[in-house]
Amino acid sequence: MNIEQQTLEDHQVKLTVEIETSQLEDAKHRAARKISKKKKIPGFRPGKAPYPIILRTIGEEAILEQALDMLVDDIYPKVIEEAQIKPYGPGSLENMPKLDPPTFEFIVPLEPAVNLGDYKKIRIPYKIKRVTKKDINKVLDDLRERQVLLEPSDQPAIEGDQVYIKLSIKRTNPAEGEIPSLVNDRRMPVVIPISQKVSKSEWPFPGFAQKLVGFTKDEQKVFSYTYPKNSDFKELRGKETEVDVTIEEIKKRILPELNDDFAQAVGEQYESLKSLIADIRNNLEKQTKEEYDNNYNDKIIKELLEDTEIKYPPQMLEREVDLYIHQLEDRLAQQKLDMNTYLKMRKMDEAALREETKPLAEERLKRTLVLLEVAKAENIQVENSELESESMRTLNELGRMMSPDKAKKTLTNEFVRGMIGNIRADLLVQHTWDYLHSVAKGELEETAPKEASAPEEEPTPEKETEEVETAPVEQAENTKKKSTTKKVENNEPK
Repeated sequence: MNIEQQTLEDHQVKLTVEIETSQLEDAKHRAARKISKKKKIPGFRPGKAPYPIILRTIGEEAILEQALDMLVDDIYPKVIEEAQIKPYGPGSLENMPKLDPPTFEFIVPLEPAVNLGDYKKIRIPYKIKRVTKKDINKVLDDLRERQVLLEPSDQPAIEGDQVYIKLSIKRTNPAEGEIPSLVNDRRMPVVIPISQKVSKSEWPFPGFAQKLVGFTKDEQKVFSYTYPKNSDFKELRGKETEVDVTIEEIKKRILPELNDDFAQAVGEQYESLKSLIADIRNNLEKQTKEEYDNNYNDKIIKELLEDTEIKYPPQMLEREVDLYIHQLEDRLAQQKLDMNTYLKMRKMDEAALREETKPLAEERLKRTLVLLEVAKAENIQVENSELESESMRTLNELGRMMSPDKAKKTLTNEFVRGMIGNIRADLLVQHTWDYLHSVAKGELEETAPKEASAPEEEPTPEKETEEVETAPVEQAENTKKKSTTKKVENNEPK
């Protein structure tokens, strides 16, 4: 068997394989016997007809097609072994340029290859924002707003009141073709803020609510307002308007006092205001750290990718796109939507969705490949005790969320195996991020022993370490190509 290799630009390899003519003849005889067992040959028992009779009855084309299928299945594992390549997934028979001698052309996707740069030189300052009293007070204010009491008032509106208005807005000098009326008798509540700080996005214009101070019920007033050229309301930039306001109702907003009773009203788990504030601080710190770490990870991965060469076959990216869309389907299902409805809402077809998804899937694929390569290079592993603990915790949580009958149906052996595999992958990625954080913060330099002060020790044999166990990359789906194309399984001998 003669094999020629040609590496393609898309991280696949073209294998041109030439075999002996006798191998094809042998395959044709085996194919004829196989066909004759299923198709009746007059005058002969199944599988007992001579080859020339089968050839005349069935035809050479049908026998040759079956023989090629059998021959490819026979030689493909040997081709992969002799070529000494590592396939990502099943290869395909793209062409058979000649039969004398029999020659096959296979296209085989290769395993991804990652050539890391000097990632240990990455340095990024880690300065997480501290949670302040102002942050905590903002949460407390939001909680108080949820418990606000509204009482009718016959007094002029003051800061802190909630005013119900009827609003009309029209252009002062509408251009030709413009409709003069922008808003017509719209009823809406407005809270007059105690703070004097003006928001650019306040509707209908910045500072509007403060202008309602002193208004009484049923009072009407018209304001002239010209929207600046940098207004947040792009359609109204530079437009002169008249804003007509009628006060329909005024209510006093009574916010609960910040005390232990308020804390207990927020949740039974809070015995005092102090415990509520402590919980708010803890949650804010977790949220702040999570957001900061996500941004920090993005900075690390950006520097990693700039100095890293990554190669992968197109089938791998297509598999990642499939996974991305499958996850989208799961999210849509949680919102009681299906994919067809989603595509109609966005006025696109599946092909357009795949094209839109591809850059996101490619970015995620590169991140995953780089992280796994760092884990491999640094021998980062997940301890069995940690995996067992996290798996039990997850199973207990799932058990509490499901009825006994549903848990029995859902938590099958296959489900649990898949869950444990996902947990292992998540833990491995988290450990890798932890390591990269230590690198980027310069912590490894701080903890590294100095050579000058290191005591001399007798050499000891190094302990054997296991290679990083990572989940194998999933193989691409087997789909037969038309005409001469045939998918061949990646079943190289172990």
